[in-house]
Amino acid sequence: MNLKAIEITKDVLKEIYKERPRDARRYHYGLLLIIGGSQFYSGPPAFAGLSAYRAGVDVVRIIAPKRAADIIASFSPLLAAYPLEGNLLTKGHLATLLSMTEAAKAVTHGKTAVLIGGGLGRTEETQKTIIEYLSNINIPAVIDADAIRAVAEAPECFRGKPFLFTSHNREFSILTGKDIYESPEEEKIETVKREAERLQTTILWKGPEDIVSDGKEVAINRTGSPYMSKGGTGDTLAGIAGAIMARNIPAFVAGQAAAFINGKAGEVAAEKLKESLYPTDIIDEITNVINQPG
Repeated sequence: MNLKAIEITKDVLKEIYKERPRDARRYHYGLLLIIGGSQFYSGPPAFAGLSAYRAGVDVVRIIAPKRAADIIASFSPLLAAYPLEGNLLTKGHLATLLSMTEAAKAVTHGKTAVLIGGGLGRTEETQKTIIEYLSNINIPAVIDADAIRAVAEAPECFRGKPFLFTSHNREFSILTGKDIYESPEEEKIETVKREAERLQTTILWKGPEDIVSDGKEVAINRTGSPYMSKGGTGDTLAGIAGAIMARNIPAFVAGQAAAFINGKAGEVAAEKLKESLYPTDIIDEITNVINQPG
């Protein structure tokens, strides 16, 4: 099989970032709900939320267990964080998650997306709660980190829905049973496309080159830097993708744009900082990638 992949360039951003009309109002460019964090992890939702703002979303709302929510809220006044009782996401929180999702949909007239997974943890109850939540929604969603692990054995909760999986190789392997990190590029492209088609979803495989497929088409992104191996750079990508999907941009296009923006911002930051790069440096460069012509 000789599968031709689309080479992702900055042209993909033209479909998303157009001149805003003077009568633009709040929520015209989306609201992103971020569900993440736990007693130990508070960074992933914060990195994702700040990235989403830089990528143009109008509003970010973070829902997290109390300790994580309190830390996130103190990190930046931009980040509105709703605290859930306890240290972990549990089934007792499901009604709150669903009601807040419905409220977001109502106020935005449908310009809402969800990002779920970063820092949530892998306890059995948390994983079951993720599955149940995703089974009950049908709005654009970015499935990242621990949420990927949760749904790997429950594909019925995501098949055919407007979801985007942002998976590094280990997460892709858990989701699909395929380890492709050492495979030739052509085989990687074919496998990501085949698995996206089988699972009826959109997958962004994060690697030295990012591969995106909705099972019909496949695209490859070559922006990025080896200095982006730091923890948190996947959270910045997920936040960018969520911001774009909140504009009702299809998951396949959003995945391409997010991979390009995150990779290019990382390149620019790495040129300056090399070993000293960390996720907020990428966030700081997002605006330059989006706004610079050419």
